[in-house]
Amino acid sequence: MQHFPIFLALAGRRIVVSGGGEAALAKLRLLLKTEAHITVHAPQPDPQIQQWATEGKLRLVQRRLEPGDTTCAVLFYAADEDETEDARTSALARADGALTNIVDNLQASQFITPAIVDRDPVTVAIGTEGAAPVLARKIKADLEERLPTTLGPLARIGKAFRKMAEALPMGRARRDFWADYYFKQGPRAIVEGKEAAETTLETLLQDHLSRQAKLGHVAFVGAGPGDPELLTLKARRALDEADVVIHDRLVSPAILELARREAILVNAGKEGFGPSMRQEQINDLIVEHAQTGAQVVRLKGGDPAVFGRLDEEVEAVRNAGIGWHVVPGITAASASAAAIGQSLTSRGRNDDVRFLTGHDMAGFADHDWRALARPGEVAAIYMGKKAARYIQGRLTMHGAAPDTPVTVVANASLPTQHVIATTLARLPADLRAAAPTGPALTLLGLEPRAKDALPADTVTALSQQEVSL
Repeated sequence: MQHFPIFLALAGRRIVVSGGGEAALAKLRLLLKTEAHITVHAPQPDPQIQQWATEGKLRLVQRRLEPGDTTCAVLFYAADEDETEDARTSALARADGALTNIVDNLQASQFITPAIVDRDPVTVAIGTEGAAPVLARKIKADLEERLPTTLGPLARIGKAFRKMAEALPMGRARRDFWADYYFKQGPRAIVEGKEAAETTLETLLQDHLSRQAKLGHVAFVGAGPGDPELLTLKARRALDEADVVIHDRLVSPAILELARREAILVNAGKEGFGPSMRQEQINDLIVEHAQTGAQVVRLKGGDPAVFGRLDEEVEAVRNAGIGWHVVPGITAASASAAAIGQSLTSRGRNDDVRFLTGHDMAGFADHDWRALARPGEVAAIYMGKKAARYIQGRLTMHGAAPDTPVTVVANASLPTQHVIATTLARLPADLRAAAPTGPALTLLGLEPRAKDALPADTVTALSQQEVSL
C-alpha cells in the first residue's frame, strides 16, 4: 500500500488551487463539499469559478501563484495543466509546508484524491493507487446504485443521537441498537420524514434499554479449505457479527481479515505431532467468552464436522447452557477432488468413499485395510503426510496393487496449491522428493483426470522407480 487512506479534518483550514480550467473545476466541485477555506489562483479562470467566487464559496485571485501564497495551507492542488507551471507551483507549496497534488501526475504528488461516493456524513472513498481509474469509476457507480440516498439523513439523525445512546452498555448492546436503527427501523421511518425517524430512534432506544442483557452464542463455522471465495454466505455473516473468533492454525489470514475489525482473534491451533492447545482448554475458552455475552465464532478449517472435534466442543457449550449452531464448510476432500478434476464417487467405480485421519496412529491401525485395498476403492486421508510409509505398508500387506493411483494435494484451493500424482509403490519416496508444505490431503484410488485441464504448475509427476518395501 503506497497511499494510506485517511479522512482529513478540513473545517476552517486553507486549501489552495492553482489553475482555472477543466482540471481545476473537477477538483473544486469536490472540494466545495467540504468546510475548508478555498483560494484559487488563476489569471484566466473559468466562468464557473468566477461565479463561485461571486457567491462567496471561494476566494479568487486572478494572477499566477507566487511565493507565500500557500502559507498555512494544508492541501495544495496544481491544476494548471502545464507540466512546467505545475512543477513550479507545487514546489512553492511544498516550501510553505502544504501537502501537494499535481493533477494527473501520480509520481510527483504527495497525496491523491480518491473517487468518492457522497452520502454526507457517510463517505466512501475508492482508490486504486492510480493503477486503474476505470475500475475505481465502476466501483463508484456500483456503490451509488446500492447505497440509498436516505443513508445520509439517517446518519445525520443518528450522529445527533449518539450521546443519548451512551446510556446503553458498550459493546454488543450498543451495536445491536444501531444495527436495528440503520438496517431495520430507520430506513422504514425516514420515508415519512425526519421527525418520524427521530421518533423511531427514541422509541427504539427505550426498547433496547428495557431488554435484559443478551446471552452469548457460539457459531461453529467451517472456514473451508482456505480460499475466501469458498466461504458460505452464512459463514461471512457470522464473521461479520462475531465479538470473538477462536480459530485453528489452518484458517488462512485472508479469511481472518473478513472478521469484524473490533473482534478479538484467538489462535487455538492444533499442530500435528507438534505443540498444541489441549482440547479441554479450547472448550473452556469458548465457554468463557460466550458467558460474557459475546457472539463467539469457533472457526475451523474445512468443515467443523469432519475431524474437527465438533461433538466435544458442542457438548461443552450445551453443558454451560449456551446457545449454538453449526455453519458447514467445504471440506478438504471436496476441494482436493475438485483440484484434480475428479469425483469422490463414480458409478461403476465406487459407490462409497472413506474419510480417514492419519493423525491418530493408534486409531489408524483399526481401519478396515483389507476393504480399502480392493480395486476401485477411494479414500480421503487427512493429515497423512507423516503416515505415508504406514499407509503404503498396510495396504500392500492386504493385497493392494503397487500401481494403485494416489494423489496428494497440498494447500488445496490456495495459490500455493501443489498436486503430486504418484502410486502406492512410490508414495513415500515421491512425498519426500516433493516436500510439500502446508496441509495436505491424500486421495487413495484417484489420479488427476487430465494434466492439461488443470492449472499450470500444479501437478508434479515424480520419479518412476519403485520403492522397495
